[in-house]
Amino acid sequence: MKTMDFVFMLTRSDQTVTDGLDVLDDIRSIGLTHIGFKDVGVPPEVLRELARRIRDMGATSYLEVVSTTAEASLQSAKVAADIGIDRLLGGTQVDEILAILKGTKTQYLPFPGRPFDHPTKLGGSAQQVEDDCRRYRAKGCAGVDLLAYRATEADPLDLVAAARRGIGDGTLLVAGAVKTAKQIKALAAAGADSFTIGSAVFDGSYAPNVGSLRSQLRAVLDDCR
Repeated sequence: MKTMDFVFMLTRSDQTVTDGLDVLDDIRSIGLTHIGFKDVGVPPEVLRELARRIRDMGATSYLEVVSTTAEASLQSAKVAADIGIDRLLGGTQVDEILAILKGTKTQYLPFPGRPFDHPTKLGGSAQQVEDDCRRYRAKGCAGVDLLAYRATEADPLDLVAAARRGIGDGTLLVAGAVKTAKQIKALAAAGADSFTIGSAVFDGSYAPNVGSLRSQLRAVLDDCR
């Protein structure tokens, strides 16, 4: 299995946990190199502090847009640019968000397909996802944020393979409903570069035989190797 990046999301039920700053203190010793959060659940000043502390830990920071209105999504992109997020995930207003991020170091990985609802689900066929990925890459996006296991109309792994064809050498990150080592191995085989997990770590379901958050995270890291 190829090595994939594990992005630990400080989120449950598609929103940032309110004690995310305390969680960062608790997990510092794990040595995570990719940590993110959503644009909902806590105020902007907390998002700013989360980003600062993730930077101080030497990790790459991620902000995922799950706001359901166009106006809120663009505002989240402005927040990402302002607080210096490394990678902005999600959203579908590609031209507008790329314009907001122009001149910053923030990379953009939008949603391919047809995301809808909250928690977010993914509509669309494998061909639609491939076409979106090819178009986004041509516009200058660094990659895509694929909600493969939230798909409502297609097989998750078919979507991963389609996204890989479309995005070329861009970053293919899979977010949402990744809960098991079997899924991680399948994603790697299908061509994904990275994946996110939040809720399955916080609720203890990823590794049900261990008790601490740190042990959950170590279990995920072990399954990435």
